[in-house]
Formats: sequence, structure tokens, C-alpha cells
Amino acid sequence: MLNFVLCDDNVHILNKFSKMLDLIFVNNDLDAKVVLSTPNPSEVLKYVENNQVDVLILDIIFKSDISGIDIANKIRAKNKKAYIIFATGHLEYLILAYKCKTFDYLPKPISMENLQTTILRLFDDIKATGSKKGFINIDNKDTLINDDLIYYIEKSKNKIVFRTHDSEYCVSSSFNRLVHKLPENFVRCHKSYIVNVKNISKIENDTIFFDKSNKYTCSIGPVYKKNFMEVFNNEFNANFNE
Repeated sequence: MLNFVLCDDNVHILNKFSKMLDLIFVNNDLDAKVVLSTPNPSEVLKYVENNQVDVLILDIIFKSDISGIDIANKIRAKNKKAYIIFATGHLEYLILAYKCKTFDYLPKPISMENLQTTILRLFDDIKATGSKKGFINIDNKDTLINDDLIYYIEKSKNKIVFRTHDSEYCVSSSFNRLVHKLPENFVRCHKSYIVNVKNISKIENDTIFFDKSNKYTCSIGPVYKKNFMEVFNNEFNANFNE
């Protein structure tokens, strides 16, 4: 699931964008949703602090001290993965916009056709460079998950379950088909589990915990323990020294 954020201080345009995107997602069977649509750039900055955002579509000039370029620069300082698209009538800002590693620049007024072309190209880009951009395509329906959100992957009979901080995705697959899609921070710790070592909060008595509530856990199997702990300790030391 890709999370889209929209920001334009023209509420009419904002509502139109949201409706157009919803149609594009449905008509092209894309696993995506608009999680925030706001005319307030400050609300965008506040939202991205505590929520996962994959794609931002921003105006450049607002009735505010904050510009779309300012938003993009602040997001880029913390999130290298997010796709940024500018939608604006101010073509004079084109060069500044692309300095923010912008995926596309849509001049207003924006047609359904042009917006759909950009969105489909964005999904093609993710599918072509998914692991490098931090996305995993988990099935044949182009269901994409930001790998930062995944706690662990569980094998359950002939199914694979992806557990994220707020969702569960179940697909027909196997670890053997999956393993080549995963980045190095995903390590097998048990015959039934592959975990994202970046999201581990603690390990106690061969049990792995992923969040403060201790709601989600998985076990370390004896066969996998030595290799797993080596990778985990290397990751922990790397994060500690940053």
C-alpha cells in the first residue's frame, strides 16, 4: 500500500486531485490511498513526522511562509525514499523543484490523462527499482509495501504473512521465492520467520519484540541463532554509532 499526501491551498483543486487519484487507483487496480489532503503546508510537515508517507503531490506557492520547496527540502532531509511530485502553475520554479529530487513536475491545469501517466510511471519505477527504493512487491498484483514498515514475515503452510506496524498481508508464496526480493536487513531467525532487524526493539530469552506494547513477537530457532545474532549485533552497533 502506497500512502499519498496532497497539499494545495486551493481547496477546489485539492478536492479534484483527490477524486482523480481515487479513480486512477481503482481503474488501474493500484494498491494506494490518499491518507492526507490538506491546504495547510504545516499540517503536512506535522503529519510526516509520525506517519509513513510514500508519495507527496505539492503545490509550490502557498498563502503561507512555507513553500512547497520548503516542504520538499525538510522531507528530503529525513526521508530519501519518498516520491515528490510538484503540481503548480509557477513554471519559473522548475529548476529549484528538481533540486529536491523531484519525480515529476505537473503544470496546471492538470488533466486526468497527465496525472494518470505520472502515477503509472511512478508505479513502474517502483517495480523496476523496488528493493533499491525500499519497496517490496509481495504478489502478482503489484501490492507494494515499504520495507521500513515490516516487522517480520511468517511462513504459515503454503502462505506468507507480512506483519507491519498496523496491517497484515497474506499471500500465496514461499520463503524461497521471496528471499531474493528482500534487502540485507531481513534475516531468517527461525524456520517460520524472517525478521526486519531494523525494527527490533529488544530480544529476551530468544523472543524478539518489535514495539513498546510487546504485541508482536517471534522466536529465534537454534539452527538460525548464531547467524541471526551476528547480523542483529552488527545492525545495532551501526545504528548506535550513527
